[in-house]
Amino acid sequence: MQFDRVDQVGTIDLQFVPAGLSKQCRSLIESYHRVHGYATLPDVLWKSGLGPFIESHQELRQLLKAASTSRSAKKANEGFVQIATAILSFEIVASSFAGWAGAYPEAGRIARTLLQPLATHQQMPLMAFYLYPPTHSPVAVATLVPPLHSDDDAA
Repeated sequence: MQFDRVDQVGTIDLQFVPAGLSKQCRSLIESYHRVHGYATLPDVLWKSGLGPFIESHQELRQLLKAASTSRSAKKANEGFVQIATAILSFEIVASSFAGWAGAYPEAGRIARTLLQPLATHQQMPLMAFYLYPPTHSPVAVATLVPPLHSDDDAA
């Protein structure tokens, strides 16, 4: 996947993230919100300054619209979890946390390209929130490791 211009970033297919990483991120996000409540999830996204980033990407924008206008709390929560899972996955592979970019170099490059607009804000806000708060044990962080073999292609 090649990007010649910065304005193409909003049209990147967001399915480039390794499926195993997405699954692990989703599990971490869901476990956090099962304890602290899903009602906090939209606040986590907005207070992290991710609104403009979400709005700039068609897939994330569509998920946001569906989540924010749903009359079903379950459907709304699912949409916000999908958004947070995607962004946390981008942050992890872009930062090479636990060696993900080494295992999936193309995904790392795409994620860094995607996250460039966030450079003026906190670099990895969802990683800071979910992986480094004092309320999480090192066990939660240790579960986010790439597989030994990188034969698990992007989702």
